[in-house]
Amino acid sequence: MRGWDFDGNSNNINSGGANDDHGTHVAGTIAGVGGNGKGVAGVCWSGVKLISGKFLGRRGGSTANAIKAIDYFTDLKTRHGLNIVATNNSWGGGGFSQALQDAITRAGNAEILFIAAAGNDAYDNDATASYPSNYPNANVIAVASTTSTGGLSSFSQWGRTTVDLGAPGSGIWSTVPKSSKGQLVSAYASYNGTSMATPHVTGAAALYASTRPGSTAAQIKAAILDATVPTPSLQNKAVTGGRLNVSGF
Repeated sequence: MRGWDFDGNSNNINSGGANDDHGTHVAGTIAGVGGNGKGVAGVCWSGVKLISGKFLGRRGGSTANAIKAIDYFTDLKTRHGLNIVATNNSWGGGGFSQALQDAITRAGNAEILFIAAAGNDAYDNDATASYPSNYPNANVIAVASTTSTGGLSSFSQWGRTTVDLGAPGSGIWSTVPKSSKGQLVSAYASYNGTSMATPHVTGAAALYASTRPGSTAAQIKAAILDATVPTPSLQNKAVTGGRLNVSGF
């Protein structure tokens, strides 16, 4: 199953739009094939499948289409039996939307985690809400970005009560599409952003679920947050005060 492009209203999720490289980079961090001596290895590169719910295009995107994308995954799980553990939400913008929060609630009722980027504008999400990561739903995990040395990335937003943990988001090497002689080929690039930190946590959710079938969303979230490594740069900047540690569960 390829997924769906809600902006273009087709199953052509690789439409050549400005956001294809962003989503492909995120996907590689979650599930890039490892052990093959090339490129990158995703956090959960064995036994995981990805489905795209694209709603951003050349003109940006709409909250209505974001809701359609979230409900698409909820429907795939509740009516079609797909084992969907989490959605990766490396996007943000817009104000509070009750309709969007309701869609996240429906996903939570279906035991689907909603893992979201905290944002890249270097402010406190406790003081100024950033959506969708600020929705208070129990199935939301909000992710800040850390550097390779464990510092809070200069661009990353934070929040002692609204951002759950940090994960690597500075200088992340991953997969991107590249045009060569009129053909789309595989390539790699280094990107920065909480968008890059978020799929590390989504990969961790998939990894936990793959080794513990039947785990609830709450159990997976608790395992990820309980395993974090205390990190000085995240003290009073995240709920856990720590960064992702997949070897801890």
